[in-house]
Formats: sequence, structure tokens, C-alpha cells
Amino acid sequence: MTRTVQNVRRIAAISLAAAVTASIPLAASAAPLLPSMPVGTPTYTVNVNDPNGAPGYIYYSTGVSAAAMLPGLGQTLSQIPTLAPANVVLDKAGHQVWRYDPPKGQDVSNFRTQTYRGQRVLTWWQGSAVGGHGSGADYIADEHGHIIETLTPGDELASDVHEFLLTPDGRALITSYRQIPADLSAIGGPKDGQLYDSIASVVDVATKKVLFQWDPAQHVPLTDTTQTGTLPSDTIYDPYHMNSIALDPDGNLVISMRNTSTVYDVDIHTGAINWRLGGKHSTLDLGPGVEFAFQHDAEFADPSTVRLFNDNSSGQTTLGASSVEWIHIDPAAHTATLARNQTHPDGFVSAAMGNARDLSGGDTFVCWGWAPHLSEFTPTAQLVYDATLPTGAYRAYLEDWAPTPQ
Repeated sequence: MTRTVQNVRRIAAISLAAAVTASIPLAASAAPLLPSMPVGTPTYTVNVNDPNGAPGYIYYSTGVSAAAMLPGLGQTLSQIPTLAPANVVLDKAGHQVWRYDPPKGQDVSNFRTQTYRGQRVLTWWQGSAVGGHGSGADYIADEHGHIIETLTPGDELASDVHEFLLTPDGRALITSYRQIPADLSAIGGPKDGQLYDSIASVVDVATKKVLFQWDPAQHVPLTDTTQTGTLPSDTIYDPYHMNSIALDPDGNLVISMRNTSTVYDVDIHTGAINWRLGGKHSTLDLGPGVEFAFQHDAEFADPSTVRLFNDNSSGQTTLGASSVEWIHIDPAAHTATLARNQTHPDGFVSAAMGNARDLSGGDTFVCWGWAPHLSEFTPTAQLVYDATLPTGAYRAYLEDWAPTPQ
């Protein structure tokens, strides 16, 4: 490594840390907690690698995650090789085994493996970051990395960075954002204001036909947002911030919205909200310990259990340490019961991003989002893998295969 690269990397890390420190006040909690810094180690660093952990390869995207939330730093970060936008695959020792670099000026995120037409494929979002969300397209590539499909939600919408999920029957679940005029007076803004409406789209991949769309502006009152207060007249408000879409056991949509701290179950035929988990108007009675806020990545881990990444912090308000929560849902009884809550031994507070995945052997792989760590835990909460990233990551996955270069 040359002295020039070392100096650029050090300056960028100091600048990024200083910007975060200046923009995030002390948390509003009884025992003050600060969100973890999105700056980790200069390179991917393995801290724990217990042989009892699951074998496999780690998938994640570098670059866009932290830079997207700190305007003006993207160009600085992109000059550092370990922080430039890329999809990477590593073995658990931290050795890179595959990499995709997007064209100059493009970001990538949400890199993972999925199944399309019965075959394993690579998928990701690619485009540009805009105010905490994205504007671009979703990509499907074969096992060698050759692109075979690109997809957007149609209706002149661009794909957002947050979700691109393929279903077994050839559909895709896609998030997008659209700026619309709105009366914001109920939440402290102007009557002739502007907001970002989040949209969940269901698209047939083969035909590109949009099968269903749902947007919260038609179904969720503005006053359900956690982001209230006096708003400047030129603010484009983000009251919902949809960040994940999945399917429930009946094929309906499970939608997470960070800025209402709520998970919604939405009828995929009518758009009606079947139930709400959390937030200001939960229709499920929350049992002891079912406490989360500003969450990401809500999906069913089994037919009766929702798993989510509980950020527990917006960067401005912190309610406690971030965690992965498994919540037993009984819609008939209108109850939600905590099954398990997993924190990191270091008590990370992630101000944004993050996801978790239950592995076939029973372990859970966790990306701590804004806090630049990846971890693996056993069902008994033993930490069997932990690595520090150069910056925070939106999502990460542990898979049992790696792409084969050609």
C-alpha cells in the first residue's frame, strides 16, 4: 500500500467520523447511547472465526451504504479502493473470491443470491443514491456474473435501493420512491408541501408487467410518522421510508417502514392493511419485550414468526442497543409475543440499515448496518463469527456457494 493511499484513507475516515459526530446528538434515552460510527477498519478484518460456525461465503456491497447518508462524502470515499462501490464475495477468512465493479458514477447495493427459473442467480440494485433512497434498476445475473435481466417497477418509476426480492413463482417485489405534493400541516409542515411516497410493486419478471402496487400515502395517515416537528417549506418530507417487502405465509405483503416504526401486513389483492405490528397504532397487542423502532428487513422466519432488524435508533433518537428480534404473530388473537432478541456483545447502536438471515444449521447471520460489523450467532447466542468492515453496509448474506468467474 502506498503512502498516498494510506493518507487518503486516513483523511476520509477522519472526515466521515467528524461528519457523523457533528450530525448526531446524544441519544434520548435514560442511559445515553451514541449510534456506532460507520467507520471501521481500513480493510475487512476478521475478529472471531469459530470452526463451529457455518461454512460459506459472504456477500455484500461496498461504497454506497454510508456515503449515501452523508452527502458530499461519496466522491471522497470512491477514491479509496476498499470503499469504492462494488459487489464482493469473500470467504470467511476475509479473502476476496469474486468482485463486480459498476460503471463509473454508479452505485450498487443489496447484493445477494436468489433463485430465478429454478437456477441460482446473483441479484443487486444499481443506480444513484438520492436523499437516503435510490434511483436505478435491479439486476439479475447468472452464476458467472453475466447480466440476464434488468428490472424496474414500471409506471415511470425507478427501482429504489431498499428491496428487490424474487418469489418462487417468478415475481419480483421492488421498492421505489416518488415525490408528490401534500398538505403537511398535520405534522408541522406547509399546506403546499412535498413528500416522498414509498411504493411497493409486484412485477412479473419475464413480462415486466406490474401486477400490484401499494403506497402508504393512500393507506397510512401522515400523523403515524415518527418524524414530526416544524418543517422548512422547501423540505421534501419522508414520513414513511419503506425499506423491505416480503411475503407472509398466505402470499400477502409484509412491509417495513422505518419512519413509522411499523411492520404492515397488506392484502395483495385489495391493498387493505390486515394488521400492524408496532408503531403508534399497532393492531397486535405487544407482549413483554416486543419493543423496536426504525427497523429494517422484516420477514417471516417461519409461518408464525416475524424476524426483523431492530435499529432502535434514528440517529437523532436512540431507545437502546440494536438487535435482531423474532416475534411470534397470532393475528386471530391479535397478539405479538417476543420469541428471541439478539444483541451484539459490544452493544452496537445502528442508526440505519441492517439485516439478518437464519441459516440452515440454526445459526443466524447478522449485518449490523451503520455499525460496520458482520456477525454469526448460534441459537444459544454464542458468537461464532465477527468481522469489521471499512464502512457500514446496507445488508449482507452468508451463502453456501460462490460465483464462478468465466
